[in-house]
Amino acid sequence: MTTATPNLPHKPTHQPTRQHPDEIVIGLVSISDRASTGVYEDQGIPALQEWLGAALTSPWQVVTRLIQDDAPTISATLIELVDEVGCDLVLTTGGTGPSRRDVTPEATLAVGTKEMPGFGEQMRQISLNFVPTAILSRQVAVIRETPSRAALIVNLPGQPKSIKETLEGLRDAGSGAVKVPGIFAAVPYCIDLIGGPYVETNADVVKAFRPKNAVRAPRPA
Repeated sequence: MTTATPNLPHKPTHQPTRQHPDEIVIGLVSISDRASTGVYEDQGIPALQEWLGAALTSPWQVVTRLIQDDAPTISATLIELVDEVGCDLVLTTGGTGPSRRDVTPEATLAVGTKEMPGFGEQMRQISLNFVPTAILSRQVAVIRETPSRAALIVNLPGQPKSIKETLEGLRDAGSGAVKVPGIFAAVPYCIDLIGGPYVETNADVVKAFRPKNAVRAPRPA
């Protein structure tokens, strides 16, 4: 289930209507100067929407933003999505390399109240299985807390292939067994811990991990 809002973070926004108490609202932010001005078509948001459609089995909806690569715009967009729109999870793509225009990590850290370094560490560990330049990636994750709620914000790589790899992890080519867990395996329990909805996943794509005492009975078909 997906919905999108206009890519105009400066306009007043309202919280989407949740159709179920456990429906998660996810903000998807693609950060690119050229895509945001129409030089080429954005690939990050479509890739994320497709992946979420395959991975999530509990109710969900998305709010999208396609913005330019500058720190004030990025920070303002993240604040808007959490504080005004009410997103439980925000996934960004783009702007995490070493170039002078890559400022997504700095803009993300600026709006967080807790840093979650394990997400970035795991993404780089996964990507190093494919390219040595993974050490140049600077993705970060944070929790943003307000008096009434909290949300997880995670920077993802810019390429659709890398997005999928870091979310799902690595599997053995023969058996299909998970060799290196993807970061999304930890996202549902993180959302639980900060007071968000109960997110369930398709184990064939990525299996959400929770301690036994945090697992609910299966959702009715």
